[in-house]
Amino acid sequence: MELFIRKTLEKVNDTSTVHSIKPVSGGDINQSFYVETDHRPYFIKINEKVARHFFQAEAEGLRLIKETGAIRVPEVFHYDCPDGDEKAALVMEWIERGSPDASPSLGKSLAHMHQHTLEKYGYGKPTFVGELNQQNEWCSTWTEYYRRYRLGGQLETGVAKGTISGRREERLNRLMDLVEEMIPEKPKASLLHGDLWGGNWMTSREGDPVLIDPSILYGDHAFELAFTELFGGFPSNFLDQYNAYFELPDDYQDTKPIYQLFYLLVHLNIFGEMYGSQVDRILKTYVG
Repeated sequence: MELFIRKTLEKVNDTSTVHSIKPVSGGDINQSFYVETDHRPYFIKINEKVARHFFQAEAEGLRLIKETGAIRVPEVFHYDCPDGDEKAALVMEWIERGSPDASPSLGKSLAHMHQHTLEKYGYGKPTFVGELNQQNEWCSTWTEYYRRYRLGGQLETGVAKGTISGRREERLNRLMDLVEEMIPEKPKASLLHGDLWGGNWMTSREGDPVLIDPSILYGDHAFELAFTELFGGFPSNFLDQYNAYFELPDDYQDTKPIYQLFYLLVHLNIFGEMYGSQVDRILKTYVG
């Protein structure tokens, strides 16, 4: 691994002395390392047997967020697009974690990021949500995109994996048929991180919020906020600060479970039946 890391550093024109290579915990999908050279410290992710666009999707998502100027992300220095089973790396800025609470600033910064919009929904390239390939296309309505590429994509994956079948499959199909009645057709198409749970943001040493590991798309900002409430990791003042700069819609509490359903389906399809009861509860609530 050390030799591969040294060869990867050559791709960013860093041939200086390597002082430290330390594994970094916290990720289930990649091997991650803190690497320090004479030039600078790096955060390097390494994987193999992944799709060509695996690290490209993450790098492009970070670039889009950075271009808004609303919130900090790690700078990307290099990513590989592997062929076959070869190792691939993503080389980024190392950001030292800090102890100050950045949650109020996170709410404000995320609200500003969400005000960067397009006139269409989705994303023109495949991305990843967790380890699952996320197909995307541009759609003229949010309802079409959410039904076809979010709920429909997880339905297809779940049927193939055997996690969605029988009554659950019937109910999900019925909910998808009714999705136009449950979520807005044409909300603002905000730039969204797309996988914003508590482990995908951090506080820098300077006290600034930092977003990591995006799964980028353009869509209803309530979709992003719904996920922040699903598994915790966001203090109570986060939503208050967010709402002060970008108000959530009046029907947010009604649409929130429909949006959380997507992320629960993702977890069902990755981790298995431990998430099945939460999926079924939402389906029963909305379609009986």
